[in-house]
Amino acid sequence: MKWLTLLPLILGTALFAADKPKDGTYLDPASAGQDYVDQGEYKNDWGGAQVIALGDDKFRMVTHKGGLPGDGWDKETKQETPGKREEKKIVFTGKDEYSAELENGKIAIKTANGGPWTMEKTERKSPTLGAKPPTGAVVLFDGTSAEAWSGGHMDERHLLAAGCKTRQEFTNFEAHFEFLLPFKPLGRGQDRGNSGVYLQDRYEIQVLDSFGLKGENNECGGIYTLAKPAVNMCFPPLTWQTYDIDFTAATYDESGKKTKNAVLTLKHNGVLVHENLELKSNTPGNGKNEGPDGGPFQLQGHGNPVYYRNIWVTPK
Repeated sequence: MKWLTLLPLILGTALFAADKPKDGTYLDPASAGQDYVDQGEYKNDWGGAQVIALGDDKFRMVTHKGGLPGDGWDKETKQETPGKREEKKIVFTGKDEYSAELENGKIAIKTANGGPWTMEKTERKSPTLGAKPPTGAVVLFDGTSAEAWSGGHMDERHLLAAGCKTRQEFTNFEAHFEFLLPFKPLGRGQDRGNSGVYLQDRYEIQVLDSFGLKGENNECGGIYTLAKPAVNMCFPPLTWQTYDIDFTAATYDESGKKTKNAVLTLKHNGVLVHENLELKSNTPGNGKNEGPDGGPFQLQGHGNPVYYRNIWVTPK
């Protein structure tokens, strides 16, 4: 009888544990819990805030004067404040009497000058999300088949998993990619949803959950080791994001000497983060060295469940 009395509690505990993967990796907002619900972007007339979940009931809030990155932020005034969950709300405590509380999709902020001032949650979408391939484009993935990719794997959601290369090679082109990062609140640095889009299998555009970070060359939108993005446009994980790429290959003379660097223009979630950037070399990693020939696209596999969709390229 005692065992029967405990059975509902045991089953409830098992179900709760099933909703929390051991490695803290979530692929579905419905199972990601309250931390994911609270994480995200908030906004009012003064500016914007990004709330980042760090696991173990810990958070970080980054406030931007003027608006959110790529949407009004003055690119100068930014403040980071640590936070911790206290029952149903998250409490942030900063310096000089600065404090904030997040509950039910709203942040109430108090400072030495008064308050509270309220920010409400907002969800941005890339203006190029779902962009249709133009006439003359080569469709590399549309959710029906992974045959265009060597090592390509399509999951039950008809998404393309990272860790594959195109069978076809390209030289000069415009391209569109859409990608989805996992929610890994306990992950840090390069362990937080790591992948990359390699152009010609030589130049890596980093893919990483860099939501709320500084925006370095090894973070989302960065050209790995070569150039950081003009602004960190990474949306929260489990949000579809876009890369729109214009690429002109390096040129070589008859002796094989490089006479002109490759040039890249990149929009991340519709915002220009690199404009006519000269790529002085290939990026390190598991790609190939520079050369006069074209090359495939590679979606770098780094042991993280990063997925792609709606991929097309227009040779030029």
